[in-house]
Amino acid sequence: MDKDKIFKIDIDKVLESKAGSKARYVPGFVRSWLKHIVHQNEINDFMKRVGNMQGVPWLDAVMDYLDDKLDIEGYDNLPDDAEGRRFTFVSNHPLGGPDGIAIGQILGHRYDGRIRYLVNDLLMNLHGLAPLCVPVNVTGKQSRDLPLQIDATFNSDNHVIMFPAKLCSRRHNGVIRDLPWNKTFIQKSVETHRDVVPIHFGGRNSDRFYRLASLCKSLGLKFNIAMLFLADETFRNRHKTFKVKIGKPIPWQTFDRSKRPAEWAKWVEDIVYAL
Repeated sequence: MDKDKIFKIDIDKVLESKAGSKARYVPGFVRSWLKHIVHQNEINDFMKRVGNMQGVPWLDAVMDYLDDKLDIEGYDNLPDDAEGRRFTFVSNHPLGGPDGIAIGQILGHRYDGRIRYLVNDLLMNLHGLAPLCVPVNVTGKQSRDLPLQIDATFNSDNHVIMFPAKLCSRRHNGVIRDLPWNKTFIQKSVETHRDVVPIHFGGRNSDRFYRLASLCKSLGLKFNIAMLFLADETFRNRHKTFKVKIGKPIPWQTFDRSKRPAEWAKWVEDIVYAL
């Protein structure tokens, strides 16, 4: 791949695309602050160094760069995918970045790269991650092709990784937990006869992040400013060890008509938090 096509963060270009001619009125110190908070120089340097790397090797490179370690409990619960068996792996989403990379790394090595994330469509800009992703627009209008893309993914030979809350965890009444889980993973797992494997990832973002997220919600802002800080949160979480607990697979037949899909989703969410 041409190095000129590798994704780079460019705050100046973003401002120009969003504000047009008014971008010139944005003070230099604001531009500098934005570049600092999104770690423009560090991320662009990393992207340049990894170059054309993609897939699981790219996940390895990110984990090595972050110097994050994993303490994995229940690795033996990862099921054998012989005879064409495929699974849906669902996890809480406390960090909004390193957790997704780490879980992909674990499962990518376990299943020889046969994994696909359902992720925020913005992550498709990451050249190294894109081949492992099915894009989902979590803030705007969905593509008409999205249901077909999801169906194709669940009917493929790949294992599916989902963070059913879609957004990373928030703090409510002093408790840090995911937003309510979406029911899609239940419906599609039943349709395609995929057992569901629950995973709990231990970790949290800074108090600043949760305060900003709460402020955005209380003000009714469509753009959640807290999301702007996720890169900075990722760098704050460097050089740490995170606990990953893998639960026993839940047979797809479990999700019968005794509960609605949304209720089953909540049931699995509770299992994850009990791990």
